[in-house]
Amino acid sequence: MSAVRLLVLGVMRLRQPTYGYAVRRELLSWRAETWTNVKPGSIYHALKQLTQEGKLSAFGTQGSTEGPGRTLFELTEAGETEFRKLMDEALVSVDMEELGAGIAFMDALPRAHVIEKLREQRRNAEAVRDDLLAMIPTFPGRYEPPHATDLLELWSGVFDNLSNWTAGVLERLETGEYRMSD
Repeated sequence: MSAVRLLVLGVMRLRQPTYGYAVRRELLSWRAETWTNVKPGSIYHALKQLTQEGKLSAFGTQGSTEGPGRTLFELTEAGETEFRKLMDEALVSVDMEELGAGIAFMDALPRAHVIEKLREQRRNAEAVRDDLLAMIPTFPGRYEPPHATDLLELWSGVFDNLSNWTAGVLERLETGEYRMSD
């Protein structure tokens, strides 16, 4: 799953019809480059690819005093389906970039659905943590390169922290915080 695709579809969904530079400007205002690998080129590439796949359609052209007119895009029905599919994948992911993109648009989905997906994500994070800890006895000792015990403890701690963070988001969702689509 590409976090960039989800981000582009999500911004497009919020601002449609809109043009590529406006999507880029919106993501820059979110400082998305600090928590994803989104770059200007990847935004325009995603727009082109999503249009070729029929997930976006050219809506028209907006005049510009700074150069040629800007092509306006809007989500198609296939684009909405893709957005929801990518959201479901992102909300259960233990990849920080993907999960971050999902969290950015979680309010586009019903509360119960997001809670269900984040509970699954928490189970996924806990399973990765447990698998990493279970590997410790099968690796060289703590004091021998590559110091695998320390590495496995480091990585398992990351997933333990992710699980705890997800628990906090779940608690806020379950108590009615956040404005959701329903």
